[in-house]
Amino acid sequence: MKRRAAVIGLGHQATEDHLPGLLGSHRAELVAICDSNPNILRERQESLKVPAFTRTCDLLDAVTPDFVIVAVPHHAGRAVVEECALRGVHVMKEKPFATTLTEARELAQVCQAGQVELMVTLQRRFNPICTSVVPFLDQIGTPFLLDAQYTFHTDDPGAGWRGDVRQAGGGCIIDMGYHLVDLLLWYFGLPNRVMADFSATAVPGGGYDAEDTAVIQLGYDTDLYGSVLLSRWMAPKTEKLHVVGTRGSVLLTKGHLQRLDLHGTVVEELTRPHAPASAATAQIDHFCRVLDGERPNTSGPDQHLAHAAFIASCYESKAAGRYIDPKEML
Repeated sequence: MKRRAAVIGLGHQATEDHLPGLLGSHRAELVAICDSNPNILRERQESLKVPAFTRTCDLLDAVTPDFVIVAVPHHAGRAVVEECALRGVHVMKEKPFATTLTEARELAQVCQAGQVELMVTLQRRFNPICTSVVPFLDQIGTPFLLDAQYTFHTDDPGAGWRGDVRQAGGGCIIDMGYHLVDLLLWYFGLPNRVMADFSATAVPGGGYDAEDTAVIQLGYDTDLYGSVLLSRWMAPKTEKLHVVGTRGSVLLTKGHLQRLDLHGTVVEELTRPHAPASAATAQIDHFCRVLDGERPNTSGPDQHLAHAAFIASCYESKAAGRYIDPKEML
């Protein structure tokens, strides 16, 4: 019997990932949708043929889903999670988990009190290219240098709520950067020192204060160190993680993974150009297995306190002008 699922928030992420993922799932079915914009809601309902609501509470009262996928603006996420937890409805939440470390701690308590599972959606965790990085890393000796980048160009990097720190919690670090932060914590754990510099000046007089570009320096007590470049202004679109070790290196790009020797010759590689579509469904199916007790929830509130601490240390280091240890924030 399929799990009953609803989608709250019908923006780009829901349209491109979560709705197609649900429609392709063998373990969950879409039973309702919700969005505060009645025009968007009407348009989606015409094609999806499921009940539609403008308020979360009305949806939860009417259709009693097993879980909801929450893909709302950052500042609106907390209220939706709290509403679901009060009613015992499980949650898949679009990243970030929270807008601040304090909010992350409080949401973790809310989920625990409501005895609900919450899983933060990070589809790279369900892409075999990304899951293959760890065994590749095992073959390059001792990693000591990393170079991570995630950049693309958008004409208006401060558009809408994403340009407002009060609503978004930050700019490219907490938003698009969350994916790279997750990869770093997944592969290497929480670093011991973080220092970030960033700006919101790509569009002079743009009227936004959430950073459009950032450079993060980080280091571990294992002598691994490196940098992360994030930008929603810088072309061309680039997504990569390059890890250099004493016997070679690993290069991860979108849909492509390579292990290289010390001279840069490719020793082995994997490609999977169509992974994103199936990753959305795999993520939903995994959450259903979590709810059925078949899989552990490795992307829950407790794990994402580390993500929140990393991001908080970026913003604190900018204000303090020095390295911050994110572990001391937990």
